[in-house]
Amino acid sequence: MDHTAFDPGWWITAVELPVLGGLALTIWRTRHEADSRVDALEHRLEIGLGQTREALSAYKLEVAKSYATTGYLKDVEQRLTEHLVRIEAKLDTVQGLAK
Repeated sequence: MDHTAFDPGWWITAVELPVLGGLALTIWRTRHEADSRVDALEHRLEIGLGQTREALSAYKLEVAKSYATTGYLKDVEQRLTEHLVRIEAKLDTVQGLAK
């Protein structure tokens, strides 16, 4: 047997199989690393979203407390009630005239 001749079996065994194995291992590691990074980003996003919701809720509560006081609401309710009573009286007068 001539050792200088090219043997395809030797080439496949000695070179191609280890290279393909290394390539498969590299692809697997890259995929695993990408999955773990996506999981970490998803976790950070959930935490940020929760904090944003809490901040928005606190802001809504602060706005409700500072912009609509109970006294002011009672005053507005009183004025609306007075206007509605006047409108109702006018409608009653108009209906009385129409009969």
